[in-house]
Amino acid sequence: METLDWIILQVTLVSIVVYGVWKTRGSKSVDDYVLGGNDAKWWTIGLSVMATQASAITFLSTPGQAFHDGMGFVQFYFGLPLAMIVICMVFIPIYKNLKVFTAYELLEKRFDLKTRTLTAILFLIQRGLAAGITIFAPSIILSAVLGWDLRTLNIIIGVLVIIYTVSGGTKAVSVTQKQQMFVILLGMFFTFFFILGSLPSDISFSEALKIAGANEKLNILNFDFDTKNRYTFWSGITGGFFLALSYFGTDQSQVQRYLSGKSIRESQLGLIFNGLLKIPLQFFILLVGVMVFVFYQYNSSPINFNPAATEAIENSEFKEDFVILENEHNAILREKRMVKNDFSTALNLKDYDAIEQARLEMVSLNEKEEQNRQAARVLIEKADPVIETNDKDYVFIHFILNNLPKGLIGLLLAVILSAAMSSTASELNALGTITALDLYKRNVKKDLTQKHYVNASKAFTLLWGIIAILIACVANLFDNLIQLVNIIGSIFYGNVLGIFLLAFFIKFVKGNAVFIAAIFTQVIVIIGWYQDWMSYLWLNAFGCSLVILIAILIEGFDRMMKGVQEN
Repeated sequence: METLDWIILQVTLVSIVVYGVWKTRGSKSVDDYVLGGNDAKWWTIGLSVMATQASAITFLSTPGQAFHDGMGFVQFYFGLPLAMIVICMVFIPIYKNLKVFTAYELLEKRFDLKTRTLTAILFLIQRGLAAGITIFAPSIILSAVLGWDLRTLNIIIGVLVIIYTVSGGTKAVSVTQKQQMFVILLGMFFTFFFILGSLPSDISFSEALKIAGANEKLNILNFDFDTKNRYTFWSGITGGFFLALSYFGTDQSQVQRYLSGKSIRESQLGLIFNGLLKIPLQFFILLVGVMVFVFYQYNSSPINFNPAATEAIENSEFKEDFVILENEHNAILREKRMVKNDFSTALNLKDYDAIEQARLEMVSLNEKEEQNRQAARVLIEKADPVIETNDKDYVFIHFILNNLPKGLIGLLLAVILSAAMSSTASELNALGTITALDLYKRNVKKDLTQKHYVNASKAFTLLWGIIAILIACVANLFDNLIQLVNIIGSIFYGNVLGIFLLAFFIKFVKGNAVFIAAIFTQVIVIIGWYQDWMSYLWLNAFGCSLVILIAILIEGFDRMMKGVQEN
């Protein structure tokens, strides 16, 4: 990194923190600190909701996901617009009319305190883990690529977020996320157009798409009914719907964003804004990853993008075997360039037989390349079993550091760290609020002053910030980071969503039945995930349906037994 990159990175991050503290200083009431004074406009809500979901993991992992597996991951978001409609019609009016500070406050009004407490604890477990991962994700990758100390990075990101989140609460999170989203979108657009400009002069954008399509990177829709297939149209429209409905409808890190709205209409418009833009945004981020793939069809790429893995091999007995694989990899890349030229020539001549022949050759070479990469992963694992061999999360950052011009590198690193800060800030804000209001206020200290609960919220936010940093310092990479966050969410979200749907729509079910059903459901879902009964996305629908069914059965059995006793 050059001096210009360091200046851009530091100025961007420090400016966001200082602006957040200055803009939101002086919160004196719970309403100001937790709900931001209820004066947020729809565009602030929409950007804040989007920034909360778009963590650093999104901008590190998603392009790498597209590089290796193509655009199919976008199906994960197909259920989101439908979820936004349901939340706007059902959840927001109920929350706003009841004037709740947290989503779980509603559960005490409908059921009882123990159900509210249990659901809040489920949220704290999964969101606390996720907060640590959103810090850890950019830290471990930047540490491996730049040589920075991992724990120091975890602490820097965590402390920056803690400063303005503790200081200003919900409003600080919302106002800084607007700036963070601007930086994020600016950086991604610059990167996209830089890639297009870096392709050979005779390769247009449309031809780049044809090359990506010929390499099976543009296969967006998969209508397979196999529930173990992670990304299909059906898993997105059902499992993705339940995940989005639970995340945006019951997760306090999102609910707190739109509870700060000036009115029901402002909150609804903010979520509709997110629903309309989220899929195009994810499509664009995946497309950037596909363009990185096209870029590396004409430029050299490492056999494994994780520099720590390469270093481990260099210092092991498997070095010579790895060099052989690298030479084979480079030979395949040279063959691929020749086939790409044949493909481009055939496209220009509209020779369809030649186009198909070149396409089949590209597919065959891609299979050879993947086999070679897999053989390299096996060697890396033998050299050091601790090193992460799956390099999806390293593809984009490798491209940034090795190909972007001065200044743009600093901007893209600012994108990654800004995204980490925005999502972590929302999570810490929500964790502190839930701990203070749903656990501390209702179970420990009741009926104290507004100032006391504001201070308690700040203290718990600080505590969760420290916990998140500690989790980040002991975390390990897992397949693909964006999948890890969604897996953690899917284990808990279905159960929580089912509890809320029982509260909204099934009036005869009471608190005891829901409480018992929620405990049984969580145990079964964890077992189902561990035993790999189904793809993690389906766990959302499974958990939601299961808790509803068990609660209805328990309530029905309880009523039947009471009827027998009365007779």
